[in-house]
Amino acid sequence: MGTVGVAAVTAGPGLTNTVTAVKNAQMAESPLLLIGGAAATLLQGRGALQDIDQLSLFKPLCKFCASVRSVRKIVPTLRKALAIAQSGTPGPVFIEFPIDTLYPYHVVEKEFSPKGTPKGIMGKITAWYLHNHLTNLFAGAWEVRDISPLPVHVPQATDQQVQRCVELVSRAKKPLILLGSQATLPPTSADDIRKALESLGIPCFLGGMSRGMLGKDSPLHIRQNRRDALKEADLLLLAGTVCDFRLSYGRVLNRRSKIIAVNRDKTQLLKNSDIFWKPTVAIQGDVGSFLLRLSKGLAGHKFPEDWPQNLKDGDRVKEKANRAKAEEKTERHLNPLKVLHHVDELMSEDSIIVADGGDFVGSAAYILKPRGPLRWLDPGAFGTLGVGGGFALGAKLCRPDSEVWIVYGDGSLGYTVAEFDTFTRHKVSSTLNTDNDYGRNYLKMFSVLFLLFCTDYHIVADGYGGKGHLIGREDESQFEEIVKQAQRECREGKAVLLNVLIGKTNFRDGSISV
Repeated sequence: MGTVGVAAVTAGPGLTNTVTAVKNAQMAESPLLLIGGAAATLLQGRGALQDIDQLSLFKPLCKFCASVRSVRKIVPTLRKALAIAQSGTPGPVFIEFPIDTLYPYHVVEKEFSPKGTPKGIMGKITAWYLHNHLTNLFAGAWEVRDISPLPVHVPQATDQQVQRCVELVSRAKKPLILLGSQATLPPTSADDIRKALESLGIPCFLGGMSRGMLGKDSPLHIRQNRRDALKEADLLLLAGTVCDFRLSYGRVLNRRSKIIAVNRDKTQLLKNSDIFWKPTVAIQGDVGSFLLRLSKGLAGHKFPEDWPQNLKDGDRVKEKANRAKAEEKTERHLNPLKVLHHVDELMSEDSIIVADGGDFVGSAAYILKPRGPLRWLDPGAFGTLGVGGGFALGAKLCRPDSEVWIVYGDGSLGYTVAEFDTFTRHKVSSTLNTDNDYGRNYLKMFSVLFLLFCTDYHIVADGYGGKGHLIGREDESQFEEIVKQAQRECREGKAVLLNVLIGKTNFRDGSISV
């Protein structure tokens, strides 16, 4: 986090295979540089291998697309792309490199002198054309290039906007913050944002990448009863949070509340404000910087203590009810809530949680507590199932000493279980906890029930060179021992899969999975 991700893939199908991932990066507002190969400059449009119109494919998904047509353009094109990826609302950019821009002069020169060149005047014209093209391709290639810091633009709230918000917040009796993923973007560090939130003393709901921002057990972090809290709040700060499906398009907001919305993206800032809600103040600017300035402007101000305390008491009541529901016996296999509570108690304090799935992961979001900032990764607003393996691989490479847990549903694991081969090839250890669900109810709006057969995912993990454990009802008394053994195996360099057989509960009744 805090820099640009880079992916390099081959031309044609290599690039088309990245479309979903690039769209996910766009919706997650993640700066990403996608580098793709391409047919040689002279052969494009002539039926070369893997030659398609790649730029048209990525223009709707990327902030910037370019094709490098000469070696001298490589550095300035890369610099422009990297600056755009990080400026404004961060997002993906794409650069294609025709193959003749990637090889040394002497190699390309041989390719430009093919056998079978026509003789006579046509041969001379062809040779002249190819020579000129080669010369232009490499002209200026060895000139010194600009390597100064990139001109990254980050939009900021004006002093007048911040002062207006200070006045609004200072008069509130029941303020509430909904913190979204944008709060984790540079230039403000997660630690500085945490200090600002603690200084403000306003209760917070954390979503997306901001989960864990306040640590595991902060008195300001409210996890339950969000809809009720939104009805009671007299001021709401949407700090990078968007009024899309996650907030019922704004319908759950109290129309009598003062609403301050802050977002780098104007479209996201005002989404559905013409229908279901109206901002009192709308600021197109960086969330983290705004929170620091708001905290400074409200230094010394104290809000009524009963408001956050009441919300926290509601949390405790709901979590106690969840604990009681976790003790209920399911018709078959293990209670999924009890499994999640066990995992939460056993995972280490440096753990990174990767959530990849539907119903099971929906339940996990209520039970598992991220230990700190940037320690929760999930499919995001695009609902991209299958991200678990890639996210876990990246997390482990960035933080090799941390435990990385992937909480899989059986569908998402079945889709990407081959990533175990990647883990073992690259000697990346992570612990995967998958539900093998006998009670999944998909497409509830159509009342269609699919009973999924038990799959021996633990054996698949063994086959790919990892280590698998099966945990059923008969193993419940040994659950803690098996998990601790898996943690030891991870520390020894093994990628481990816990294939947990779970039954059905009514915990998420009324939810819809499509």
